[in-house]
Amino acid sequence: MSPAKKKAMIRRDPRLNISQQCRLVKLSRLAFYDAPVGDDPVTLEPMKQIDRVFTKFPFSGSRQIAAYLRRDGFIAGRHRARRLKVTVGFEAIYRHPRVSQPHPQHPVYPYLLRKMAIDRPNQVWCTDISVIPGRHGFLYLVAMMDWATRK
Repeated sequence: MSPAKKKAMIRRDPRLNISQQCRLVKLSRLAFYDAPVGDDPVTLEPMKQIDRVFTKFPFSGSRQIAAYLRRDGFIAGRHRARRLKVTVGFEAIYRHPRVSQPHPQHPVYPYLLRKMAIDRPNQVWCTDISVIPGRHGFLYLVAMMDWATRK
């Protein structure tokens, strides 16, 4: 049964108070007393500006949108810009790095260095790959190191 139907079942009755009726129909008192509040006109205007800015620049984040709003005369911090952007239903478009997703059929190999004593150069090498976000995409930084000499 929907909450609206449950809410319609509850009546003001001197024999059974509202708390007991809410408990019987399994509806919280907050859901009974809570009335949906629409957006006020003060909030609708920045949301229209966010829509305009986001249509023009779909990769904009909350900081950029807050800066655009300040230029247009609306005082809004980045947290309010983010909240309004989520309320409107926008999400920034950008490429996400996909470097840590193994193929499902790839086998998991055992760790062979667990009990190995590393005591000479050129015995064990390690590598690391880091992703650095750039202006037009991502850069990949690869580092290689000898475990014994740390070079």
